Amino acid sequence: MTLHPAIPFFTGQALPDGQTFDAWAQQPLLMSLESGGIDWPSSCRNGTCRTCICKLESGQVRYDIAWPGLSLEEKAENYVLPCVAYPCSDVTLTRLE
Repeated sequence: MTLHPAIPFFTGQALPDGQTFDAWAQQPLLMSLESGGIDWPSSCRNGTCRTCICKLESGQVRYDIAWPGLSLEEKAENYVLPCVAYPCSDVTLTRLE
């Protein structure tokens, strides 16, 4: 019998609607949002077009790419690109209109 380690996931919340979703550590937040039935704006899915940009109200994310399409100021103000951001904790995201 082969035992598989538990795949970690966190809880996500999408504002302003307050919808919740499972935020899986091994997939970008955009995929988790969509898997949870949340309609989130997106286009390129590689961190350059900025269509999916949002504010990280709480939690932590990591990136697998060297520099996502965010300025230093945007990073300092907790903006993230969920198409290339992976959760490291429970997260709350605010969609920009």
